[in-house]
Amino acid sequence: MVKTTRTKTYDTDKATIVKKVTFGEFGDPAGYERTMYQTPEGDYFLYTNGGEASAYATAKITAYTKANAKKWLEEN
Repeated sequence: MVKTTRTKTYDTDKATIVKKVTFGEFGDPAGYERTMYQTPEGDYFLYTNGGEASAYATAKITAYTKANAKKWLEEN
């Protein structure tokens, strides 16, 4: 998935997975996954995706600061 803002592009195919958290099993309508990525430039973003009954029914990319990414990584 690719998301472009005015100044940055976040691409799950070109970034490195830092941590992936999965809830439920494949095909579970309430299941989802949250994946923290780091771009080659050192930026962080969270990719979320899940089943139709989950909190992440629509795939989304959210930019994170380094401090917020570190906090997310410690809590998950």
